[in-house]
Amino acid sequence: MEQVAEAAIFSWNWEPAVLLPLSFSLWVYRRGWKKLRTLAPSRFPLWRFLCFLGGSVVLFLAICSPLDTFGNLLLQVHMVQHLLLTMIVPPLLLLGFPYLPILLGLPRGLVANVLGPFLSWKILKILGKFLTHPAICCGLFLFSNILWHVPFFYEAALKFPVWHKTEHACFVWTSLLFWWPVIQPWPSRACWPRWTMVPYLLIADLQNTILSAFLSFCDHALYQTYAIAPRIGGISTLEDQAAAGAIMWVPGSIVFLAPVSLIVFQFLSPQRSVIYQPAIVIHKPLPNSPFDLLRAPLVGSLLRRKAVRRFLQVTLLMLAILVMIEGWWGPQFGPMNLAGILPWTHWRGLTVMGLLIAGNFFCMACPFTLTRDLARRILPFQRWSWPKWLRTKWIAVGLLVLFFWAYEAFSLWNSPRLTAGIIAGYFSLVVLIDVLFKNAAFCKYVCPIGQFHFVQSLNSPLQVQARDATVCASCRTYDCIRGSTIEKKRKNRGCELHLFQPHKHGNMDCTFCLDCVYACPKDNVGLVMSPPWKELALDHKRSGVGRYSHRFDLAVLVVVLTFGAFANAMGMVTPVLQLENTIKTLCGITSTLPIVTAFYILALLVLPAITVSLAGWLSLRLGKPQAGWKQIFSQLSMSLVPVGFGMWLSHFLFHFFTASHTFIPAFQRFFSDIGLPLLGTPDWSIRSWAFPGLLGWELLLLDLGLLMGLFVAWERAGLLGLSTSRLGIFLPWGTLILLLYSVGAWILLQPMDMRGTI
Repeated sequence: MEQVAEAAIFSWNWEPAVLLPLSFSLWVYRRGWKKLRTLAPSRFPLWRFLCFLGGSVVLFLAICSPLDTFGNLLLQVHMVQHLLLTMIVPPLLLLGFPYLPILLGLPRGLVANVLGPFLSWKILKILGKFLTHPAICCGLFLFSNILWHVPFFYEAALKFPVWHKTEHACFVWTSLLFWWPVIQPWPSRACWPRWTMVPYLLIADLQNTILSAFLSFCDHALYQTYAIAPRIGGISTLEDQAAAGAIMWVPGSIVFLAPVSLIVFQFLSPQRSVIYQPAIVIHKPLPNSPFDLLRAPLVGSLLRRKAVRRFLQVTLLMLAILVMIEGWWGPQFGPMNLAGILPWTHWRGLTVMGLLIAGNFFCMACPFTLTRDLARRILPFQRWSWPKWLRTKWIAVGLLVLFFWAYEAFSLWNSPRLTAGIIAGYFSLVVLIDVLFKNAAFCKYVCPIGQFHFVQSLNSPLQVQARDATVCASCRTYDCIRGSTIEKKRKNRGCELHLFQPHKHGNMDCTFCLDCVYACPKDNVGLVMSPPWKELALDHKRSGVGRYSHRFDLAVLVVVLTFGAFANAMGMVTPVLQLENTIKTLCGITSTLPIVTAFYILALLVLPAITVSLAGWLSLRLGKPQAGWKQIFSQLSMSLVPVGFGMWLSHFLFHFFTASHTFIPAFQRFFSDIGLPLLGTPDWSIRSWAFPGLLGWELLLLDLGLLMGLFVAWERAGLLGLSTSRLGIFLPWGTLILLLYSVGAWILLQPMDMRGTI
């Protein structure tokens, strides 16, 4: 039974091909439903949204839960799955009246220019009327039910995944058609009188009764797959088959007879028809302001409290101290040491997930800035301004190249003592720089982790920005940059990275510290949702950053981080590791250090220099813009950010899920070593949290990076040339993005070194 329970826990299916359409349809429906609820509240009350939500959730459970896995072992489980797909999901979805909410929830341009002409097509209208005619709906539903219970087709669905998915698709679509005349979702009109739905439902119930009775009382196994399948719980094949028939019979009949009773009751009641009152249209302006996380219930009020940020920083500081203690005095084997697990597996995985779904929250919770603030209080030195000639990204670029090389050269993921030393050195460096220099010089110009977050947060949906530009225009105190003072005593400091809110665009150089939020006396700064990659496609003059097209150092930083994503992942796949061993054998050397050094010189210096130089030169030749090579490089290099982020996401999430469980036995071992076995004996056999669809999600994230990279490249090419030369400027960079994507897809399809696991 333990194996069954474990299989039930780990057999959930997280395929993006299922989750993304469900999530997208629910988001679109809710968006349209909110508009319709404002315009016609009597027609679209809350319960309609809950019905559509319930239908989506039940559909997810039917397809992605352990029901799908155990359905191949037990017929009764498979029958429950089919019952959900045919008798629960379709009525719930249709009760949500989905037609208009989905249309209104989609982008206006898509509806007006694509769906509108398509839906008004005469042939499509004729086909729609034909398919929703009750006779056709009932016929297709009955035919599908009978066909897929014929042993030949049922066995095919059990043996071949493609046929299994086809079976489920048939059940869902024919059931949606069957329930359409019964529910008659508005604004559709009934073809037959309402009373005809009584025999309509009874015919379906009769077919259901005959089929379920045949299953229940058959004296031999109808489906051979279940006859040879392992028996769970000691249930015989015939008992399982009889139970499946009973599930189909009783709950199925209840679902059919419940609406029959309701229709009969309506006709026997004094008021035989339901008269719909015309909807009262409320002329109320629709909200146009974007989502603001700081105005969200609970979460917003928490984030606005300084104490919450300090709590997050203290928590990460305690973990950092624990990691250093473990790294210096714990076992020097990465997968058993918290210093080999938490920084290289969990922290990196959670960071990129946070950047994807929200923003740069890990800089907000940074423990290094907490120690800096404490050191400034203890050591109140006269601080200098950061030298002008160092106000670039070149120091961070050098440190990133050094780190990427050192990670492989010294196997940092398997070197707890080195990891602890790096963390201690990081604390020392941030204290030294920010105690001696004003503002946040370390964050803005030195910190390699911060630069990674800054660049990747350009893909994030949230950004700190002013809510209303007119409020900023009337401001004369500029507290967001200067800080606010009361009685000559500073209360709230302004932005230490020199990001003036009225002219701030995007997340570059923003640590999400929210100092500007605390300082603004008019409460005009929020964590506002903005379309990801929008700011990448524009070339504003940004406060504290300038124009991307004028920042050669920033362009080089982007290139290093992008190529570093592919180099870092490539160094862990089997073909590359085998090539390293072959070179070692041929050269007669025992150390991999020369090979790793040569690899990173090639991957981070030589190849980027050749490819981006060639792309810039080709853009000059093909597009003939007025700008020079340096400006083209600075302008178009920003298009590499999405595909690089896609690679970082795919790579880090692979390690996060395959080694997600390792912190549990590592903490058990730590407490046992210090004489406090609070968590029990270390269990190194705990199963990974990886799931079968993980590769699909990795490829999907890389696909999104490709598409967004091409979009940004096209938009930024338009900033340099007219329509006649735009394509010529775009093509070299689009080709480079496609090449990087191809390399990334190849990497993800290779066996990868399972670092961080035993």
